[in-house]
Amino acid sequence: MTSSLSTDLPAGVRVGDERLIRLTEPAGQKLADLIAREDKGEYLRVAISGGGCNGLSYKLKFAKEPKKGDILVHTGGAQVVVDSKSALYLKGTTLDFSDKMVGGGFKFSNPNAASSCSCGESFSV
Repeated sequence: MTSSLSTDLPAGVRVGDERLIRLTEPAGQKLADLIAREDKGEYLRVAISGGGCNGLSYKLKFAKEPKKGDILVHTGGAQVVVDSKSALYLKGTTLDFSDKMVGGGFKFSNPNAASSCSCGESFSV
């Protein structure tokens, strides 16, 4: 997985920083493992969509490359892409990972969320 800034970014892709989204070291390590195992792309796309028990939900998927309008953030040893609409809801968010048997997995800490559901997969503003 490369973590250097690329000059080969598609047109319309901006480079952001960890003020938008930050991955903790455990999240970055788990993501690197998943990228190597899944082989579906070197970027993690983080998006917000309508739905979930609190109105908005987090979506994570791998991407082969950023799209026009995306913001690329190098964080936690990973390359994260966020579309400009989702960026409005994610600003200042931290993504962590825990390998606990109960309550483990990726966890979002979003300062913009007025409330979150108990599963941590949806929120409202």
